[in-house]
Amino acid sequence: MLTGRDIKMRRLLVAGGFSWLLFRLPMLTAEDDVSNPEQLVAHHLESLGPAKARAEAKTRVAEGMVEFRISTGGAGVLNGKSVFVSEGRKLHLMMKFANNQYRGERFIWNEDKVQIAAATARQDRSSFGEFLRGQDAVIREGLLGGVLSTAWPLLNLEDRKPRLSYEGLKTIDGQQLYDLRYRPQRSTDLDIHLYFDPQTFRHVRTVYKLTVEPSIGVRETDSARQQETRYRIDERFSDFQTVDGLVLPAPLRPAIYAGAPKRRDELMDVGYN
Repeated sequence: MLTGRDIKMRRLLVAGGFSWLLFRLPMLTAEDDVSNPEQLVAHHLESLGPAKARAEAKTRVAEGMVEFRISTGGAGVLNGKSVFVSEGRKLHLMMKFANNQYRGERFIWNEDKVQIAAATARQDRSSFGEFLRGQDAVIREGLLGGVLSTAWPLLNLEDRKPRLSYEGLKTIDGQQLYDLRYRPQRSTDLDIHLYFDPQTFRHVRTVYKLTVEPSIGVRETDSARQQETRYRIDERFSDFQTVDGLVLPAPLRPAIYAGAPKRRDELMDVGYN
């Protein structure tokens, strides 16, 4: 686990008076010839910042507020604090709330295993926590948090060795985005898509999808009552600013939606803005 004594960390603080420096990059457009994943990744890395700045970014801490929306078993909104720490491929996301039923959770990857722990022994995991516990590729591959994390896999494809496929321009919520499908070297049931702004090549969204087929019951009537369950997590990134020579989303402010909408769909939305 990362500790403040072991590493020197650079902090992205949500605080009054913090000065951001605007960073100008040559604007590439959708007309630029992007026909394969290698070209898209190369443009994306250029948009992130110079190679020297990318190589020197060994550790990062992003602090901010977190909003947790509950849509199962009644509606509710919790507001609390979040800290996102990364060092190389290690990461630690902590969410804390002043609520007796849900105090928060910790999501940890130490290059050995994924750990998801409730804030107290008497508390159960959230829907978000249970999903990531069962589908740990989100954390293990360094995808959680996008470029906010030093573990972002597109920074070191030779080490990760994922299978990438360029899916072209897709219209998502009325916006055209480049679609890059990401398949980890280690098998996963998740369908993972990374989306990039066609004008700046910044990573603005990640979508994780999972479909669970109904199991076969002992009796025919048991199987008939079961339904296919579809899960989806959306991570969204915006408000890019320059920190230590790198263009990153605004300090961490995730809004997490967890619940069970109609037709047995599970939707979780994480927005960084």
